[in-house]
Amino acid sequence: MLFKVEMTINIPLDMPKATADKIKAEEKAYSQALQEQGKWRHIWRVAGSYANVSIFDVESNEELHNLLSGLPLYPYMEISVAPLCRHPSSIQSDDR
Repeated sequence: MLFKVEMTINIPLDMPKATADKIKAEEKAYSQALQEQGKWRHIWRVAGSYANVSIFDVESNEELHNLLSGLPLYPYMEISVAPLCRHPSSIQSDDR
């Protein structure tokens, strides 16, 4: 199942830099592991914002929920999720 996920990150301004840097490093490692597994298929930065638009390829809504709630920055995120399906006008032979 494909999902478009929009994430906006709001780290508290009073969070110590060392703490924020540690969480960001954990986030990067977690997200790159999911990318290597093929579950986090695409990620794009939203210009001018601390935000991204991503495409996830997972087996279920529950799997997506578990992956997102496992993000180290999850407590500081606003997340919007939309399920995706193949468009009948697509010329691609698969959904990749």
